[in-house]
Order: sequence, then C-alpha cells, then structure tokens
Amino acid sequence: MNMSIDLSKYGIKGNFEIVHNPSYEELYQAEIDSKNEGFEKGTVTTTGAVAVDTGIFTGRSPKDKFFVKDEITEKNMWWDGTINRPVSTEIWDHCKNLVTEQLGSSKKLYVVDVFCGTNADTRMKVRFIMEVAWQAHFVTNMFIRPSHYELANFGEPDFVFLNGSKATNPQWKEQGLHSDVFILFNLGQKMSVCGGTWYGGEMKKGIFSLMNFYLPLKGIASMHCSANVGEGGDVAIFFGLSGTGKTTLSADPKRYLIGDDEHGWDNHGIFNYEGGCYAKVINLSKENEPDIWRAIRRDALLENVVVKEDGTPDFADDSRTENTRVSYPIYHINKIVLPSRAGHAKKVIYLSADAFGVLPPVSILDEKQAQYHFLCGFTSKLAGTERGITEPVPSFSPAFGEAFLTLHPTVYAKVLADKMREHGAKAYLVNTGWNGTGKRISLKDTRAIIDAIIDGSIEKAETVHIPIMNLTAPKSLNGVSDILDPRSTYADVKEWEAKAVKLAGMYIKNFQQYCDNDAAIALIPSGPQLPK
Repeated sequence: MNMSIDLSKYGIKGNFEIVHNPSYEELYQAEIDSKNEGFEKGTVTTTGAVAVDTGIFTGRSPKDKFFVKDEITEKNMWWDGTINRPVSTEIWDHCKNLVTEQLGSSKKLYVVDVFCGTNADTRMKVRFIMEVAWQAHFVTNMFIRPSHYELANFGEPDFVFLNGSKATNPQWKEQGLHSDVFILFNLGQKMSVCGGTWYGGEMKKGIFSLMNFYLPLKGIASMHCSANVGEGGDVAIFFGLSGTGKTTLSADPKRYLIGDDEHGWDNHGIFNYEGGCYAKVINLSKENEPDIWRAIRRDALLENVVVKEDGTPDFADDSRTENTRVSYPIYHINKIVLPSRAGHAKKVIYLSADAFGVLPPVSILDEKQAQYHFLCGFTSKLAGTERGITEPVPSFSPAFGEAFLTLHPTVYAKVLADKMREHGAKAYLVNTGWNGTGKRISLKDTRAIIDAIIDGSIEKAETVHIPIMNLTAPKSLNGVSDILDPRSTYADVKEWEAKAVKLAGMYIKNFQQYCDNDAAIALIPSGPQLPK
C-alpha cells in the first residue's frame, strides 16, 4: 500500500520512494531482487520461506542498548547499570542523525504500521521505518497486522522505531558507548534508533522492553511467557527462559495457542503482544515439533539457517549460530485463538531446566513461594556437552526475563501476585532439566505433569516435602511416580543432599539483592533453607 506520508517530522529527508505497509507479495519480490547486495539478499528455500543472514550479529546486542535519561525514565527506570544504562540527549541526537542520514540516502524506504498488544485500550501503535525489505517482513510477521480500516484510521503512532542497520557510530569510544553499534530509546520523544546490527530480534525485544515499562505502571502484568487455552476457556501461562520448553509445551494438540513469548494480563484476561511467533529451529524435525515444521512456508522468514545448493534448509547446521530462527504469522499454527486473547489465567507454570538434578519435576507453590521463585527465575546452562552433569552454570533471571525488564523486578512480582490473588490462580515450578539418572526428564513425562496441572488432578495427589529446597512435590501423577521425588533417582541420597545444599546456597545468595525492603525479607522463609 503506497500513500503519501511525511517522514521529515522524524528527521528523514531525501529523494526516496515510500512503501507504506507493503503486502507479503511486495516484500517477497523485493527480498529476492537480484540487485540486492550483502545482508539485504534473501534466498528462496524449498519450503517457500525466504532465508536471510544477519551477519556477525546472530542475536541481540544487549551491551549496546541505552535509554535517554529524562524526567520520564529518571524515577521509574530500573537503572541497574547492566540491562538499563543511561545516555545523554547529545549522544541520542548524534546517533539519531546517523540513522536519519542513512535512511535519507536510500532509494526506497519501508514504513510498517502495526499494533503491539491485542486489546484496543492498552495496545501500542508502533511505526517501523527501515530500508531493508526483509526487516519490514520481520516486523509484519511479529506484530499485530491492523485491518484496512484500522490502517486508514491509524493516525500518529505511539512509538516510532528507525532501523538503520548500515549506520555505525565512529565516535562511540569518546561517547563512552560499548561499540559502534547502538540501540537507543528516547521515551520523551517516543522514538528508538538502531544502527550497526542486522538482527531482527532487536526490534521485537525493544518494543517488549517498552511494554514492560508502561503497562505495570498501570497495574497490568507484562510477562515473558507463552499462553494457551482449553476448550472450556481455562487459561495456562508458561514462564521460562530460552531452552526450558516454553514454545514446545504451550503448543499442545489438546489446547489452543494464545501466543508463544510475550503477554499482558489486564482486567479482561491474558492477551498476546504479538501477531506472530519467533521460534528456534536448530535441529528442527517434523517428528519432534510438527507445528513449527508446518509453519515454515511462504511468508515465513528464516534467519541464519544454512541453505544447501538445492534450496533445502539445513536445520542441523549450526556453523553460523546455534540461534537459528524462523518468524511467521501466528495463523501459520493451526490451533490458535484469534484475536490472540482469552480469560484470566488459573494455572501459572514456571519452567526451569535444572542441570544440577536437584529440583523435583514438579512442585506445588503457595502464594509466597510463587513470588519468591518468580523473583529468582532459576534455570541452568550446561557447561559444554549435556551428557553427564558436570559443572552446570546457574542462571537467575528475575521474572524469567531479566534482559527485557525496564522497571525494578519487584514491580513485576507484585503485579503478577495481585492478578493471581484476584483470580485464584495457582503456581507450579516444573523442572524440565535433569535428575539423578544423569538423563534429562523426558518430554513425555513433562507433558503428563502439565496435563495433571491443567486438569487439576495434581491438587488431589498425596504430597511429600522436599527438604533443603523447601518444596512440596506430589508422590504420583498420571502414571509418573518413580521420578517425582528427586532423591529417589540417586543411588545414594547423600549425593542429592550435597547438590541441594550447593544449589540452595546459590538461591539464598542471589535473593539477597532484593532484601532492601520488608516485603522481600518476608519471602525468605518460602525459599530454600540450609540445614542448621
């Protein structure tokens, strides 16, 4: 759709063609244009999807993300010095000029207007401006596509994102930045500028960080989770970091997908921020993840996947990166609800891949434990191979999404706790990692556990208290019994106890950072307890 739009109000001046809200067909033709050079090139694969390469940046560049310090951010932003770092208005102006000059020198610019958030009263109207066709394709996939009527009445956006991948900042050293790449946010000007990186995820997660700023301040939970709903309207949400099973477990053939990554919880219920999915595809197979496999077709966009000479994607090849991805519109999945929203969640599931082999496969949490474990956001990454449990690397990520938090973690915990209390939701900690056998808990067993949570049978099960970790686990569920008490998976229970003491110590040490207030101190007895 081509219509006149004045980009000079954003500082972009030049002699360029504007393509406003391009169709998938327009984007496809632009991506495969033989005149494309470098990372603008798209390759058609045998699946029908186009594959692109994002260069040296095959993931987000968190150390290059900064927020302008002004009266909006000064008092509310969580200035932790790692995730959210301040930048001056002068540096913002300099970097913005680099991007607007780059975009102004282009022959063609894409302007894509989308919504972030399903509900009309809280959604954000976002305008993306870029010169690269596949980046316009990416945001068209990932965000909610307005109807023709909504586009005609779109008006001024709530936020504008200028993506100038070809622009780098040569003055970064004297400005005290991290590199010549920059992702800067200016909440006063309601604008973001990005330069030097081609990675599509910067646009997706950048807008998520903004939702994480604005919505909790209005009492709406903003969550890094997937969500699904049953035939009877019962909603479950799944929190978890990468690799814990969020996308896999919410794609349940018995239920309908609301979304796979980012959601809000307001007075109406759970709603998706996005209009698409962004799935990892390393070692993807039709047998293990049939839904994602089927979603890779025309209009899907493959990122950093090696394509063989005959056009076949090689999902096993990780020579570019382990983080190979596909983005696709959500309607490429068969069992979905549209619009992507449902009622209030009754089941809140925290997914943790514990490589220490300590946590039970499932724990039933009370209200205070739910807050404690949400603030911890524990999972672990294995050192090197995943064969034997050698020396796992613990990862504590508050709200299971630390990299995208813009307010203090306790704000998210409080808003979620309020919603859970108001709607009688129950929380569960599910370990999708390892146990004393040295093997990972099977997907079959985890699915049986999730079924027991969703159908409520877990509430009727006889339970056992797991010492040191201070958790309550069921003794038997849905044909799973031999692994539910993790101690029984060890030849010698003393080995479990030694590992549990070590992990409990890590939890306790990590939680100290929140204990500058009485509310957090009151949660300490709900966490792990070292033997006296």
